[in-house]
Amino acid sequence: MGSTLAIDGLVSGLDTTALINSLMQVEAVPQTLLKNKVSEAQTLVTALQGLNTKVASLADLAGKTAAPAALDLYSATSSSSDVTATATSAAAPGQLDVTVDQLAYAQKSVSASMTQWPASPPVLTVESSDGTLHEITAASTSLDDMVSAINTSDAGITATKVSIGGGNYRLQFTSNTIGADGAFTLYQGSGTATPLATTPIQAAQDASITIWAGTPAAQTITSTSNTFTDLLPGVSLTVSAVSIDPVSITVKRDDNAISKSASDLVASLNGIFSEIASKSAVTTNTDSSGTTSVKGGVFTSDSTVRDVNESLLSAATLPVDGISPSEYGISINKSGSIDFDQDAFKAALAKDPVATKAALQEIASRVSDAATGISDKYDGTLSQVISGQQSEVKDLSTQVDSWDRRLTDRRTTLERTYAALEVQLSNLNKQQSYLSSQLASLPSSN
Repeated sequence: MGSTLAIDGLVSGLDTTALINSLMQVEAVPQTLLKNKVSEAQTLVTALQGLNTKVASLADLAGKTAAPAALDLYSATSSSSDVTATATSAAAPGQLDVTVDQLAYAQKSVSASMTQWPASPPVLTVESSDGTLHEITAASTSLDDMVSAINTSDAGITATKVSIGGGNYRLQFTSNTIGADGAFTLYQGSGTATPLATTPIQAAQDASITIWAGTPAAQTITSTSNTFTDLLPGVSLTVSAVSIDPVSITVKRDDNAISKSASDLVASLNGIFSEIASKSAVTTNTDSSGTTSVKGGVFTSDSTVRDVNESLLSAATLPVDGISPSEYGISINKSGSIDFDQDAFKAALAKDPVATKAALQEIASRVSDAATGISDKYDGTLSQVISGQQSEVKDLSTQVDSWDRRLTDRRTTLERTYAALEVQLSNLNKQQSYLSSQLASLPSSN
């Protein structure tokens, strides 16, 4: 900061501000070095945090892959597009033929032609399939009011006003529930004394399928919706059309899904190896004058990061029960990352699915343990290094702030010194002028 004490060369003719700035540049060298250290340390912290996030994600992915039954993956297929089969984690291999007898529908009925509600007071009673009565009273005999009253009630049906020409309308009543449980009966007025004249459009019915059709063991199964849950263990069927011929449902091991689990694990590992390699690379630059400089990456020579790379690589590539992971398509390459051969993995899976899945889960378990030991937010080796670096950044920043105060005081001192010098020079000039005038007034000896 500048000072009002500066008398910039007023007497001496010196550029005192430039002199002070030059001196301050020298004085600020230690602070500049500290600022550079802060910048470098913060850059390292940011890079380590990014790496730690990736390692934590790997730990989560590997842990899920290593979990019991995580690779017991199955797919369900159907021989007809009218029947969709979906397998869950509880599925098991199997096959079943089904015939779709009927689909589940919600009841639909329409009233006779009308211009307004046929009775006053405008009351409609809805009787549900279980005998429960819901009495609905509209604000007026207006059909719009009746439709609004029905649709805001808890009677379980929806009403729609349909124009049929000539100013006449019919009301369509639709159950909100699919299946036989959604059946309803309508009455005009309170109670069930006067049925409302309606025409059925669609009866409420459950879906039904037959298994082992055409055999003495034939069995009909119903569902209130068009989905049949757990017909086979962990398998759901959704039907969309009636079938004449049996539809074949097949559940088998999903090799593609298991292979993807292995591929995802390798990809996550390689993402970490790639980041470490890119931030450890040494670059050489030549400026316009021909001077060559060599600069290391933020991870160059960082022993902790090197240990992270080695521990994860070892966890993924060391033998499993004496068998190299390369037998399962997982192998280390020349660049220090991992290759995944999907064809080799699927071949191993087809030959010995139990051993292959067990090997993948063992690799995933080792990777999970290594990644957790690195990235755990409390005890992880990388987390602890990050914490230490953050403390160093904080300490260095405090020193930089201290230097700000020190340099401010030093500048003030210099400005006062040079200001005092100018004042002293001014006083000396005045004394010189006085003495010169006194000497000039003395009588000449001649």
